[in-house]
Amino acid sequence: MSGRRKDRSKKRRKPRRKPSQPLHSVLNNPKRTGEHSEIAFLYRSDQRRFAISKPFGDSERYDFILDNRPRPKVKLNRIQVKCTECLRAGAYETRATYTVGKGRAVYTKRDVDFIAAHVVPLDIWYIIPVEVCTPQPMLRFYPHRQARKMRLEKYREAWYLLDPPLPNPPTITIQACIDPDYPENAYPEGYEPEIEPEPREPE
Repeated sequence: MSGRRKDRSKKRRKPRRKPSQPLHSVLNNPKRTGEHSEIAFLYRSDQRRFAISKPFGDSERYDFILDNRPRPKVKLNRIQVKCTECLRAGAYETRATYTVGKGRAVYTKRDVDFIAAHVVPLDIWYIIPVEVCTPQPMLRFYPHRQARKMRLEKYREAWYLLDPPLPNPPTITIQACIDPDYPENAYPEGYEPEIEPEPREPE
């Protein structure tokens, strides 16, 4: 009888449920975060009146092509968007690398023109020429600190690198001369000069 009771108790046991996945781990999806940063980059670029193109498929090393169409000389820039949202050793960190097989390779001028790094929690962008990233692909940002001397801080919000100023901007020259026959203390028609009251002597 004791053996039958043991068998029945084993049959009645229900399998344990797996613990539910925490909410923060569902939201912290690196792919989803990257997609949000790409949308943010599109918005910022559109505000600056760039013509924006996106390559077909995922075979290219860049995410967007920006065309500075308001300028007299057309210039196209290939942009790779990177994002970071976590502090590591006091800095926001990402890498200017991409996957090749089972390893990683560093972006070069042959692949892209600029790395646009997005610090997600602060919504701050770093527009970095790729030739700056190639020798040191580990990118560390300190926007939360007054660290202007850091290597990459000069590229914070450096959108002007994608949209350079107009070459030889037009200048306005004003030329004036004095008419020797114009009478002294003469005023244009309809002009009434203000007459200051004479100061009174103290009594």
